[in-house]
Amino acid sequence: MNVLIVEDNAPLAMLWQRHLQRLGCDVRVAATEEDAIGLIDEVGFKVILMDLVLNGSSALTIADFAEFRQPDAQVIFVTNSHFFSDGSIFQHCGNARAFLPSGTSPSDLAMMVEHYAQAS
Repeated sequence: MNVLIVEDNAPLAMLWQRHLQRLGCDVRVAATEEDAIGLIDEVGFKVILMDLVLNGSSALTIADFAEFRQPDAQVIFVTNSHFFSDGSIFQHCGNARAFLPSGTSPSDLAMMVEHYAQAS
């Protein structure tokens, strides 16, 4: 199963990547909006695990592009922000499936990815 991680914190992205690879996922990592959009154009993803707050990039733009190019891709947002804590992210992003705090353990994130990959 192909998974895209969009995270500009490289050590965190690598941590998530290792946990997903242990589950047998083929994982690609993008640190910027440009990189993420390029990968979405090239590779079909079951799940996109994305930090909502990206330095100099827009996670919402990436999610919107993914919804257009890969409507079956499930997006899991992770954030340390209180923005969208009211759940309105699900009204703004039709492909959003989960909204989790960035403190969520990597193994729990991996299980969420596996769950939504099977559901898609």
